Amino acid sequence: MLNCSTEDFREKEVVNVCDGRRLGTVVEIEFDMNEGRLTAIVVADECGLFGKSRGEITIPWCRIEKIGEDVILVNGEGLLPPPEPPKKKRR
Repeated sequence: MLNCSTEDFREKEVVNVCDGRRLGTVVEIEFDMNEGRLTAIVVADECGLFGKSRGEITIPWCRIEKIGEDVILVNGEGLLPPPEPPKKKRR
């Protein structure tokens, strides 16, 4: 079994596998103390991806697809606002 600390999670970037968007980094981990298990990660984006200067979104543990050395892949379908359309360049 692989062991890691909460600090290990904070160093990983979170990416949505549905569209490849970088969502930010983990700022909190939620636990169910009665069952002794992790229930969710809370992700914050410094750039305001979620419409605020520092938006946060809670991603249920069941939506985590893969935890790698540098990144956490999540299925954000239905949890995230749609990506903003690319801005047209002015000539």
